Amino acid sequence: MAAGPVGARPTGPGTTPQHALDALRRAIVAGELRPGQRVRQEDVAERLGVSIAPVREALRVLEQEGQVTYRPRRGYFVTELRIDDLEEIYALRQVLEDRAARAALPTLDDDALDRIVLAARDCVDAAEAGDVAGELEANRRFHFAILEAPGHPHAMRLIRLLWDSTEAYRAMYYNSPEERHAAVDAHDRILAAIRARDVDALVAELDAHRRRALDVLAGILAPG
Repeated sequence: MAAGPVGARPTGPGTTPQHALDALRRAIVAGELRPGQRVRQEDVAERLGVSIAPVREALRVLEQEGQVTYRPRRGYFVTELRIDDLEEIYALRQVLEDRAARAALPTLDDDALDRIVLAARDCVDAAEAGDVAGELEANRRFHFAILEAPGHPHAMRLIRLLWDSTEAYRAMYYNSPEERHAAVDAHDRILAAIRARDVDALVAELDAHRRRALDVLAGILAPG
């Protein structure tokens, strides 16, 4: 793990496993832990001031999400994906998010629209500040506020799993100032489609947004 603090020490009983999980998530998003890098459990535990047990528990959660991979006798590593893996994940997202968006749009009320607009504004603020972690968090709220339709819990569970499995790569994408601002522009077009209640336009804008991210990641992962 990269040098430097991973997070503050836990502040109360029952918080330690979640604290370790939050700290590892931040380390992945911040690029302290990069795809293919080994997660040294002892170092994480020492910096957080906790035992190995909650760190190991947190790593098991991340393994279930696809963010880390366990290699026997070697330990946990941040999951390293090939472009073929990303193509498959994004293709699955397209199918599921198309279905979710079409189900969700008719149900979006004023409160839901307010949440979407607030998340979009938070994305703008984070992009202007160069806050990658903040923009990732706001971006997630923006998309999930659009897609979460009543009566579709299984689709959303799968969408979350696919998002989680590529979080380290999404962080790489947002490390580009150009792409941070391109994402803000894409969100403006998505919002316009929502306000117009135009589901075909919404799906098309979501597809274009996803495709640009995948194209950028393909360029990052291409052999040098």
